[in-house]
Amino acid sequence: MPRLPALLRCSASLRSQLLAVGALGNAVPGRMDKVCDMKYKMMDSPLGKIELSGCEQGLHGIKLHGRKGADTDPMEAPTPPELLGGPEDVAEPLMQCAAWLDAYFHKPALLTELPLPALHHPVFQQDSFTRQVLWKLLKVVKFGEMISYQQLAALAGNPKAARAVGGAMRNNPVPILIPCHRVICSSGAVGNYSGGLGVKEWLLAHEGSLVEGPSRGGGSRLARSWRGALGGTTSSQPAGRN
Repeated sequence: MPRLPALLRCSASLRSQLLAVGALGNAVPGRMDKVCDMKYKMMDSPLGKIELSGCEQGLHGIKLHGRKGADTDPMEAPTPPELLGGPEDVAEPLMQCAAWLDAYFHKPALLTELPLPALHHPVFQQDSFTRQVLWKLLKVVKFGEMISYQQLAALAGNPKAARAVGGAMRNNPVPILIPCHRVICSSGAVGNYSGGLGVKEWLLAHEGSLVEGPSRGGGSRLARSWRGALGGTTSSQPAGRN
């Protein structure tokens, strides 16, 4: 296993930056008291195999192993050959994440009853705009809702930071759990997604946010515009380009 980055080591300065960021149910940033003993779990999904990584203190990552690209039907995503490394026992945060994802794909009505795993990736241990954007997205934008990049920037405290929000979405280590697929362009276009356009459109369709099947140009017709997706909670913010 490659050497873990220095950010996974504990320091007093990092611990002092762990802030209580609103009421987020059971999802809280973990404490970094030692080098993480990483564990892994592979699970099946309609998008193909999903790899979960984390430690006893929290979830580090969610990786979609389905084929990327707009020409891929997520239902036909291939299975990766094998999960590389990792002990046989599975940490509790990984089990919680697997249960949450299983409900997301098969029984969405149960999501509000399930605990979210603690999050322990380094991005959640630092007081940064990226962390603030990701927590706000997790807290505010629920299943079947959408928001624009510019609107999310405004919710995070900087209405002019739409591009920075796009960067935060690209750096989201736990996609689906933190729903970067629900962030779309102000024009109503679906926009980019690190897992591929086809996956983003599949997720939005799964949540009932797409009226029609996916298009290849990122222009699928949305069931509701982002301006009304949150019941007007952010409708006073001006529309941005992204």
